[in-house]
Amino acid sequence: MSAPATLDQHDLVAQGKVRDIYEAGERLLLVASDRISTYDVVHPTPIPGKGAVLTGLSVFWFERTQHVCPNHLVSYTDVPDEVRGRALLVERLEMFPVECVARGYITGSGWKDYQATGAVCGIELPQGLRESERLPEPIFTPATKAEIGDHDENVDFERAAEIVGNRPLMEELRRVSTELYTHAAAHAEERGIILADTKFEFGASPGAEVVLADEVFTPDSSRFWPADEYEPGRPQRSFDKQYLRDWLDEIGWDHSPPAPELPDDVVENTRAKYVEAYERITDRSLD
Repeated sequence: MSAPATLDQHDLVAQGKVRDIYEAGERLLLVASDRISTYDVVHPTPIPGKGAVLTGLSVFWFERTQHVCPNHLVSYTDVPDEVRGRALLVERLEMFPVECVARGYITGSGWKDYQATGAVCGIELPQGLRESERLPEPIFTPATKAEIGDHDENVDFERAAEIVGNRPLMEELRRVSTELYTHAAAHAEERGIILADTKFEFGASPGAEVVLADEVFTPDSSRFWPADEYEPGRPQRSFDKQYLRDWLDEIGWDHSPPAPELPDDVVENTRAKYVEAYERITDRSLD
């Protein structure tokens, strides 16, 4: 299982908005960069330490959710030295072509959909909900996977089942996503954090039909709010890139490429929120 000592001994096979994927024999090497994207566009300015936060949190959650769903993590130590701390050795999977989103609160694109239609991904919600309000129970709202530069699109369950081509599998993805969210939200709540929503990616391996992959419960894939400041009826301060999205909206960026450079104070404030999320959730120091 030993990985080569240097990254250049691996072939790059794919590059996402944040992660680079390399060959590692029968497995893959998943390297989290310090790149940051908003509105599905990558910014030219990195956030120092962001890759380590994403990797550390994913490892933390992979280890604590195995009773709910198997995952693709093989090792976070058997990796090349220059990417240690932000790389994972993982199993190859056949990835499903949808993102699985679980929401416990009405915010983000869900809030916009609710304002327009009273529903999110075809799920009718109670009338009169306020922005950021807790939902009566978590809901499952799948989305299409966008290419770099394109936007994910919320779809209803029936459309997601068509995309996957297997309705029973889609039902299992809904069940697992909701259970994972509920488990993590309870852990976060004990640490004074509200897990408002999150998204997952799943794949299949020869030994398991549903395997959790990519990242899990990170500030890139989730909204974390400080519980002691929570107040429905408005946007919430967050330990994730919502701060950056808000700043970009304030300067009038239209969400089209190219993404703007980020000033030093915005970089540092964004980094601080990622680090605080990591340290509060894991009870560990990043350094």
